[in-house]
Amino acid sequence: MTRVYRKGGVGAMMDEYERAGVELGRVIEGIDDAAFERTRDRETKDESCRSIQTVMHHVVRAGYGYATRIRNAMGVPTERPEVTQPSRAQSLEGLRKMLDFTVATLDGHWEMTDDEITAIKMDTPWNVSYDLEQAMEHAIVHILRHRRQIERFLSEPQFQKG
Repeated sequence: MTRVYRKGGVGAMMDEYERAGVELGRVIEGIDDAAFERTRDRETKDESCRSIQTVMHHVVRAGYGYATRIRNAMGVPTERPEVTQPSRAQSLEGLRKMLDFTVATLDGHWEMTDDEITAIKMDTPWNVSYDLEQAMEHAIVHILRHRRQIERFLSEPQFQKG
């Protein structure tokens, strides 16, 4: 497969965001529905981290949140699309649609200057103001952290019992 690279700093961040999503998708494709739905962490206080299913719901919902905040900061008021608790197949489709939504958010902005990137400011639910680059970096790492969490769920004995 020939890889197409977007131009510019924003394009590079979107390429890496998609790469993170593809890597996460491969992990999800490699398991069955029962493994996807099984409760893995009964001790956590975070309801979105109990099973691979709840983690994927969280990842897709958060991804729409990042893109929606970016759209709003760019002056394109947008409501965050609703995300329901997915089946394994639906989570893969939801991940792709969320990444497509982010591509549509950033399309035409791939080659923004550093000054243009830092001029786009947005508040976050965790009471921090991010510029566009910080928001995209956070979004990328968010997927990476949860991919790692899912890989741990699949490999460590304490997460094998449901």
